[in-house]
Amino acid sequence: MHTVFFEPCGPATYRATPATAGPWSPDAQHGGPPSALAAREMERHEPDERMRLARVAVDILRPVPVGTVTLRTRTVRPGRRVALLETVLEADGVEVLIARGWRTERSADVPLIGAGKPVPDIPQTVWQPVFGGAGHLAGYMSAVEWRFVSGSLDTMGPCQGWGRSLVPLIDGEQASPMCRTLLLADSGSGLSMTLDPAKFIFINVDVTVVLQRDPVGEWLLLDAVTTVGDTGTGLAATQLSDRSGAIGSGLQTLLVAPL
Repeated sequence: MHTVFFEPCGPATYRATPATAGPWSPDAQHGGPPSALAAREMERHEPDERMRLARVAVDILRPVPVGTVTLRTRTVRPGRRVALLETVLEADGVEVLIARGWRTERSADVPLIGAGKPVPDIPQTVWQPVFGGAGHLAGYMSAVEWRFVSGSLDTMGPCQGWGRSLVPLIDGEQASPMCRTLLLADSGSGLSMTLDPAKFIFINVDVTVVLQRDPVGEWLLLDAVTTVGDTGTGLAATQLSDRSGAIGSGLQTLLVAPL
């Protein structure tokens, strides 16, 4: 297993390692690593310590290849209390992912409301990826550790599991709270799949994460549920928590169709 997800190789340019590869192909990245990389670029763009990145919405335009990617970031809407940023990720000169993020002002003396129900303990049992012998397991699936409270990646239906990344996004850096969250949040639809992947495709075209507070620690709890309409549109909704309680939510729009 590679020891990082991305290796810098020029200004705003990175080489994706095989650790980024998703479960369906060794040549296409899982949505988590490039989404986290886009958020990292936003946070480094015209940084302002008075503000935090509170929401990131990622649109996946096409499969992100495991290779060299370049990012460009701009401020769409500057502001003293709120600001909107945009990062575009390109591969071979083609736009493959667009992310937009809202920065909001850090306010003092605001009460914490809605910590959610108490979170379960982290189980001792570590999930081992098998997929019944199918799927690409040497990439992202081996770079993230999962411990499931209910359900798992081997079952269908709602799922609740603790996860953490085993490798850094960039060597020598500690990922920010938003980056750590995005690395895992794109897994919500996979954890809570409701249809047999041997009979249906369910591809998420986006992922949106809103954090009302920054998570503390390396472990995140994903409590995910997927619903599917009879016209082929699915929605994966994920409650995100750390050991102290709820930190935010993730949403994914799914294309669902018979194979």
